[in-house]
Amino acid sequence: MLLNGDCPERLKKDEVEPPRENGLDEAEPGDEVTGQEVIVIQDTGFSVKILAPGIDPFSLQVSPQEMVQEIHQVLMDREDTCHRTCFSLHLDGNMLDHFSELRSVEGLQEGSVLRVVEEPYTVREARIHVRHVRDLLKSLDPSDAFNGVDCNSLSFLSVFTDGDLGDSGKRKKSLEMDPIDCTPPEYILPGSRERPLCPLQPQPQNRDWKPLQCLKVLTMSGWNPPPGNRKMHGDLMYLFVITAEDRQVSITASTRGFYLNQSTAYNFNPKPASPRFLSHSLVELLNQISPTFKKNFAVLQKKRVQRHPFERIATPFQVYSWTAPQAEHAMDCVRAEDAYTSRLGYEEHIPGQTRDWNEELQTTRELPRKNLPERLLRERAIFKVHSDFTAAATRGAMAVIDGNVMAINPSEETKMQMFIWNNIFFSLGFDVRDHYKDFGGDVAAYVAPTNDLNGVRTYNAVDVEGLYTLGTVVVDYRGYRVTAQSIIPGILERDQEQSVIYGSIDFGKTVVSHPRYLELLERTSRPLKILRHRVLNDQEEEVELCSSVECKGIIGNDGRHYILDLLRTFPPDLNFLPVPGEELPEECTRAGFPRAHRHKLCCLRQELVDAFVEHRYLLFMKLAALQLMQQKASKMETPASLENGAPPSLEPKAEVSPGPEGVGEEEGSSASGLAKVKELAETIASDDGADPRSREVICNACKAVGSISTTAFDIRFNPDIFSPGVRFPESCQEEVRDQKQLLKDAAAFLLSCQIPGLVKDCTDHAVLPMDGATLAEVMRQRGINMRYLGKVLDLVLRSPARDQLDHIYKIGIGELITRSAKHIFKTYLQGVELSGLSAAISHFLNCFLSSYPNPVAHLPADELVSKKRNKRRKNRPPGAADNTAWAVMTPQELWKNICQEAKNYFDFSLECETVDQAVETYALQKITLLREIALKTGIQILLKEYSFDSRHKPAFTEEDVLNIFPVVKHVSPKASDAFHFFQSGQAKVQQGFLKEGCELINEALNLFNNVYGAMHVEICACLRLLARLHYIMGDYAEALSNQQKAVLMSERVMGIEHPNTIQEYMHLALYCFASSQLSTALSLLYRARYLMLLVFGEDHPEMALLDNNIGLVLHGVMEYELSLRFLENALAVSTKYHGPRSLKVALSHHLVARVYESKAEFRSALQHEKEGYTIYKTQLGEDHEKTKESSEYLKCLTQQAVALQRTMNEIYRNGSSANIPPLKFTAPSMASVLEQLNVINGILFIPLSQKDLENLKAEVARRHQLQEASRSRDKAEEPMATESEPAGPLEEPGAQPQVVKDPSPSLQG
Repeated sequence: MLLNGDCPERLKKDEVEPPRENGLDEAEPGDEVTGQEVIVIQDTGFSVKILAPGIDPFSLQVSPQEMVQEIHQVLMDREDTCHRTCFSLHLDGNMLDHFSELRSVEGLQEGSVLRVVEEPYTVREARIHVRHVRDLLKSLDPSDAFNGVDCNSLSFLSVFTDGDLGDSGKRKKSLEMDPIDCTPPEYILPGSRERPLCPLQPQPQNRDWKPLQCLKVLTMSGWNPPPGNRKMHGDLMYLFVITAEDRQVSITASTRGFYLNQSTAYNFNPKPASPRFLSHSLVELLNQISPTFKKNFAVLQKKRVQRHPFERIATPFQVYSWTAPQAEHAMDCVRAEDAYTSRLGYEEHIPGQTRDWNEELQTTRELPRKNLPERLLRERAIFKVHSDFTAAATRGAMAVIDGNVMAINPSEETKMQMFIWNNIFFSLGFDVRDHYKDFGGDVAAYVAPTNDLNGVRTYNAVDVEGLYTLGTVVVDYRGYRVTAQSIIPGILERDQEQSVIYGSIDFGKTVVSHPRYLELLERTSRPLKILRHRVLNDQEEEVELCSSVECKGIIGNDGRHYILDLLRTFPPDLNFLPVPGEELPEECTRAGFPRAHRHKLCCLRQELVDAFVEHRYLLFMKLAALQLMQQKASKMETPASLENGAPPSLEPKAEVSPGPEGVGEEEGSSASGLAKVKELAETIASDDGADPRSREVICNACKAVGSISTTAFDIRFNPDIFSPGVRFPESCQEEVRDQKQLLKDAAAFLLSCQIPGLVKDCTDHAVLPMDGATLAEVMRQRGINMRYLGKVLDLVLRSPARDQLDHIYKIGIGELITRSAKHIFKTYLQGVELSGLSAAISHFLNCFLSSYPNPVAHLPADELVSKKRNKRRKNRPPGAADNTAWAVMTPQELWKNICQEAKNYFDFSLECETVDQAVETYALQKITLLREIALKTGIQILLKEYSFDSRHKPAFTEEDVLNIFPVVKHVSPKASDAFHFFQSGQAKVQQGFLKEGCELINEALNLFNNVYGAMHVEICACLRLLARLHYIMGDYAEALSNQQKAVLMSERVMGIEHPNTIQEYMHLALYCFASSQLSTALSLLYRARYLMLLVFGEDHPEMALLDNNIGLVLHGVMEYELSLRFLENALAVSTKYHGPRSLKVALSHHLVARVYESKAEFRSALQHEKEGYTIYKTQLGEDHEKTKESSEYLKCLTQQAVALQRTMNEIYRNGSSANIPPLKFTAPSMASVLEQLNVINGILFIPLSQKDLENLKAEVARRHQLQEASRSRDKAEEPMATESEPAGPLEEPGAQPQVVKDPSPSLQG
């Protein structure tokens, strides 16, 4: 979504052309994780020779704009040099500076020799070395990913592909068609009721999974730090090691390296042992004293280097896993040290101890942004600081709730306390000092932080120079909401009253304004559609504002203008804000609105405001067009009224066609209608004759659509309307009345356009949500808040296509139940002290999901003892209430509360009193509900099979709850240029210019890598699209490699069972099949099917596609029986969701017929093909190619059936002497199977005849400049390919590339 109206135009001019010349043939940026600059590269890379002690010299490819430091990183990662950390690089005897770029090093060229020289250690270097060795030892151990630390996350792709998918490996084997075992486990077959949890995290079958043990213990010794006299001998610290052979040794880290000393556990003797084995690296020392270490460490490093880099790189934000296996807790010195020091000293490579977050966040925003390299540098810096800040804020918030941080106001009661840790300010989501009394008290205080975060996100996206927002992260943890903010310099020393120079601290009683703030905020008012307006303060003075009253402006000691408290950036949602004496439009009252909500901070989403303005804009153009036609003016000359009234940045607006969720669908306006409107806009804009009549036309149209200007279309909202306590001056009453009407119209628009539009898109399967998160995503994109979920479900129930919306209904009900349960769980957890946490959570899960009628909670044993003592303690951490009220909850009570919550919050009546009734009534799965509630609340449970339905014992015990993680909301900065390239690439592909599209998307990939590093959701979308393009252009190997990266990245960044990951698995399976890796393709498809069963169940439109894929591959390997089970299931699902007469169903019939033909069961084959033929005939007519194909196939089947019958008759007549002609049974060829796979996955290859080509070229030439057309001519000799991809479930702008939905008629063959 582009916020500032002028941005895209500016970009188009500068940058669409240049990328052609520069670094397009660069190495694939994902391979080398050194974050090289791949952008402004004119000079190419070169290779240098590295000489390191003890190994053969080797050469290394480097590029001039890398830093020397990056060579260090590469050496620390390489198998043979990974044990060195403390060294410098020398060229001709001169030491290279760590932070200089290679091109600035004199004399460095192709073939130069760099010598690795060991440097003396310092305490910091020694610690870094020990940490690095520990990381190498743990490199294959997934425990960090299960524990959700250090941005590690899980990936299981390699289990299914048995290592890498490149040319090596399995390619040779599968070509000979070795008998492959294709039978999936029972639980994957269609119709299976079993939904196991353990396969979610499969262990590799072939190698014993226990990570190789190199050492038993490596830890800091109790003799640290060295006494003064030993310090003067160069001792830095002492380590204690128990080798795998059970030998206990004590090691000294000295400035010269590591050696054995003579200390024991109880006896300090720092003298070197003999032999002392002095080694510069700890690994070399351990190699000498422990043979097991030497052997296992070597194997471990070999395996580590073989893993795909994407399995190891850290993700930008932490991803948590909701299940984990039982892990052994091993000793780990580094982890222990991290836990008890704030590890700010040496981990951050920044002089000075803690980071000044505010300064970092603001200075990165101030970086220059005039050209592409500058913008990239700026965006990269902003993104990096944001992800670091988010990680620090999350750690701090957890420390606050766990009671490990001292409050800055310790004498106040727990709810009121505030905290500072690591230069971040933390406050709890409670209504302190009755601040939100008029807005709903604690409930309002709980939602205010997320509204504020949305405001911060929006202002950041508009990115006005000189206007600053705070770094903001909202963390939900253990039932509490914590807001983490960077600190405005000087704010803690002054009183808030003095420092606020704009806005109001008491919701509109005292209001002040400031000219500089008005000027800065005025720049945001157009993109954010905020109206500059006047309000009265308590002295009856008029004050001018350009934001809501509670948005405060504070100038920090650093002289920057900060705005904070942006919780009402968007206009209020009148459907949930009953105002006495105000009538809502009929659409709203019909739906039962207005309804009183729990708080009065309900806002419309930004997406809704944009869609509404878009809708009004179309309306405005239509009205103007109508009036102009009515005037039948002899000349169509209209004045330049558009430019007169509004700033020129409006012009691009006039050419904007409605966005993807625009009003195109709802209005039923066809593309040609839009074109007319556009043409009209251009006419109005370009003419400069001041024709009074057309000015009047525009004035009327403006009035009709509620524009604030009479000379141009301009809709803005006053965010203070209906705000309790805000008063407007008399002179503005008319404006206020118009604004009220506008808000009512927007509320009605949500109900009459957006929700029906969403349901229509779901009916047409234009969006395919698969779980709660993807449904929420789809709703939010259309600007529908989650509180409308009940209304969406009502509409689904009343829809004529109710059956085709079955999956939406199920997901919606599941979401409704788990969200209601989450609301209850939040308050439930606040009453639990730390020692009772696992018991309380398992008790809640039992009440929520287990069929066991009366689960009993286990109270911690010491509960009774501590009761008396605790009465006196006033200041406890927030999570330490002595409260065992949670233990008396029963399943009946919980489900009663869930139904009540669903009614109160979502206005939807659930028909169930127990979990079993809910599962029965709504066809839900308990395992899916478990996943949804765990993801929403941050619970992590043990990976095992739970017997939810047992009536004899509860499903969960307290041992099953392993952890509770924070749920973090933050701003994720975007890479604007890269996204722009990505969109241009998509557009090119849609016009059929695959090569150009491919280049642009490669360039986008480079830019994304440059800003985000190697791992990011948007890079994932980029890789998927690239893979698809390579596949279409016939480069299967490249497609495989890109798609493998996309799968790994999706697993790591979005989660191993996220709907997006399921899609990626399906694409990868197709490319594997095309590269004749059949068994791999099958295991990937089975994995996708398992995940889909877990996340949703069998009855989903996407399942039809998946089962068709599986059925086709099985058909290809001649597993006919199995193949039929999947294909017939797909047929049933397609029939349900697309209607029995849909073309998809016809195709499904054809696929089933082919399998029956291969089995020589011609009667069944004929029956299915006839069904298909009938559909084609009725839908497409007799003469359509498809209908003809089908009728040909019917003839062929009939002939085969007749031949078979003849043979049988012959046998009956003549017995064994019969003369039997050989029968032709067709085993399907791989090519034919692949062709069908391409068809069902929406990839069409279209061979064009010369004549078609000529027509096509003429068409293209008309649309484009001649050069484009000539470029396509070189390419058109190849079979031309376009795509019609079924829309993916996650239609995030840019997250799911949509490729050629339906190719233009000239291309449809």
